[in-house]
Amino acid sequence: MIEFENVSKSFWTGKQRKVILDRASFRVGLGNSLGILAPNGTGKTTLINMMAGLEKPDEGEIRKTCRVSFPLGFMGGVVSKHTARENARFIARLYGLDPDYVEAFCRWLTGIAEYFDMPVGTYSSGMRSRFTFSLLLALEFDIYLIDEGMPSTTDVEFNRKAGSILRDRLRDSTVVVVSHKPSTIEKFCRQAAVLRDGQLYMFDNLEEAKRMYDYQS
Repeated sequence: MIEFENVSKSFWTGKQRKVILDRASFRVGLGNSLGILAPNGTGKTTLINMMAGLEKPDEGEIRKTCRVSFPLGFMGGVVSKHTARENARFIARLYGLDPDYVEAFCRWLTGIAEYFDMPVGTYSSGMRSRFTFSLLLALEFDIYLIDEGMPSTTDVEFNRKAGSILRDRLRDSTVVVVSHKPSTIEKFCRQAAVLRDGQLYMFDNLEEAKRMYDYQS
């Protein structure tokens, strides 16, 4: 479970204070995958980072009683000057997993051959996406956090393998996906919410959430 209790978060943009959450309270329970609809610029990434523990609230409390992933595509913890092999083994030790398994899994899923033993900083954006996504799938979590859906790569075989593994993971896990597109959310979730005016409005289904989202757009 992830629970927000009276959580507030805002930023100073240089001209005005941008409110992301204003004393918001909500809960994401295991087995209830949640899609969050919000227009661009309203704080979707900040919200998902707060769920992951990468950003702290200004006020209020965030409680987690299960294993929560880092956001899909997040590069934190990956050192650019190190190779994918070195990064995979480091992340494995960080999460108490077998480094040999995590390395082998990432090698197989990324399919980047000899580049796996080259510094990550030399990778194209597509290769970096494939590597970080493979790290996410190598680690098993109770709740997976996805910002704007699957990573976009041009590698059809990677997309097929990664999509299949993610679907397997989600049979026994919960997903929270934030997006400005209802079509992205409906791939993963039945329950939906709308981020609006610093509050997260929860709905039983995506259709109800879309009606509110379309009204505010």
